[in-house]
Amino acid sequence: MSLEVRGVEVWRGRGRTLGPLDLSVQPGEVLAVVGPNGAGKSTLLSAMTGELRCTAGEVLLEGVPLERWRPLERARRLGVLPQESSLGFGFTALEVALLGRSPHASKREGSADMTAAVAALDATDTRHLASRSYLTLSGGERQRVQLARVLAQLSEPVESGHRYLLLDEPTASLDLAHQHLVLEAATRFAQEGGAVLAVLHDLNLAARYAHRLAVLAEGRVVEVGAPAKVLSQELVARVFGLRVQVVDWPGSPGPLVIPEGRAPLPT
Repeated sequence: MSLEVRGVEVWRGRGRTLGPLDLSVQPGEVLAVVGPNGAGKSTLLSAMTGELRCTAGEVLLEGVPLERWRPLERARRLGVLPQESSLGFGFTALEVALLGRSPHASKREGSADMTAAVAALDATDTRHLASRSYLTLSGGERQRVQLARVLAQLSEPVESGHRYLLLDEPTASLDLAHQHLVLEAATRFAQEGGAVLAVLHDLNLAARYAHRLAVLAEGRVVEVGAPAKVLSQELVARVFGLRVQVVDWPGSPGPLVIPEGRAPLPT
């Protein structure tokens, strides 16, 4: 059981922007996708959600091609938090969280829907915003409310199979404390049997919270594995163009990446 891409390629015009690429995320794990700007991270996530059509290869959700899933069944299993979520109506934060219950709800919102929405607001530290208009919230508050919506969507175990949470730069607009809160929520989701794929820019956050890292460069997977095995001075210099020290830090679940300066260009 997994969410998997096999031989996926994405072409735009005459140029290939992604692939060929093979990657999977398993229930019970947090997989962080890292890489420089333009590496193909968001393109990969869009392909895995079905938002972007693959030129070649296929995306499999628990062994079944993604396009063969009925929309409601897929929505109960696969939830996505994009980089930006536009909403032009003055819904309250609670109402936005309740939108995530649409794959489950009957004609009327029930107590289970409200319970799931409130629990999701608690998990993202946004319950105090429940009655506030979404349009009055800061960028970081909006991002956390949108995460609450996705958590509410995936709050119920499915009858067979697993749930998959895909996050595209979920910490980008957040302060330090809420960056950790969001990734702790993702970790809990994985501990409860879900699978998490998160596109991240911060290598230290990725090393701290991810079970595995997938490093992308120029649309290809460069390395995949545990953070302690993947992150090295050589790899960071080669992929990110940055000189670093990679050290073990007492009490930290992953290595610590300490920048030293830009790496020299290859000759």
